Amino acid sequence: MRTLTVRLGGMSDIRGRIATASERALAGKPVDVQPALNFGSYEDMHRVLAPARLAIVKALAGHGALSIREVARRVGRDVQAVHRDVTTLINAGVIDRTESGVEFPYENIHFDFDVSAAA
Repeated sequence: MRTLTVRLGGMSDIRGRIATASERALAGKPVDVQPALNFGSYEDMHRVLAPARLAIVKALAGHGALSIREVARRVGRDVQAVHRDVTTLINAGVIDRTESGVEFPYENIHFDFDVSAAA
């Protein structure tokens, strides 16, 4: 099952994962490469993956390429608003534009972060 992992963290987290993968590769060990989106903060993630946009992703998951009009019908929203949200999701690398429409090329999204109370 192909999963897109969403993470929160800065460049130091990304560099750490790259360093670990590099060490494993240099040692001849297998490196597990998983598609991921990394956001610097919860607020950054929420700007891209707001609830209305996640509804679009859910409508696309497992259905192949769909037209924007069909996505709008499935989420019960205006085509122009869905088009704006689809553009944001494409630019963020969450969904892809194909000759047949737009698609979410994964079966699901895994959110890999903790939310804790403010100090």
